Amino acid sequence: MLRNLLLIRHAKSDWGHPSLSDFDRPLNGRGKSDAPIMGDRLAASGIRIDRLVSSPAVRAKTTAEAIAQSIGFPAHDISWMTGLYLASPLDILDIVHTCPNHVRTLAIVSHNPGISELANQLCDTSVGNIPTCGIVHLAADLSTWSEAERFNLLDFDYPKRSL
Repeated sequence: MLRNLLLIRHAKSDWGHPSLSDFDRPLNGRGKSDAPIMGDRLAASGIRIDRLVSSPAVRAKTTAEAIAQSIGFPAHDISWMTGLYLASPLDILDIVHTCPNHVRTLAIVSHNPGISELANQLCDTSVGNIPTCGIVHLAADLSTWSEAERFNLLDFDYPKRSL
């Protein structure tokens, strides 16, 4: 079965509130505009997400909610996983490996460096650093998500990419 994995880095965050914890940092103005734009691009691609999992950190949560709204994914169906906050590539891969097998397309919203490192580990082509609000679309023919080790790169989109 063809399975799609979308690895999404949260949109640009606001560093202007030194009293806030890292977890509570919101999106800045560019991040607030980039997230729905990237969601609209995702919607235009025609891909249908079956499961959306996100870090609950404010910047990731806001990104996930904006993308969900753009693609028509119910916000109440987003899975919030604390383990995705500053997760290592292995931590994120564990979430991929335990994804229910009825899911064909899994999207994960998380943080750098883990999300970029995982994309480069799984991908047949190096994508380097995923910019804020970047989306790496990978696909592989897998019987189960637990087999996920190598994927083909189908698309790598980010806000400043010329279309």
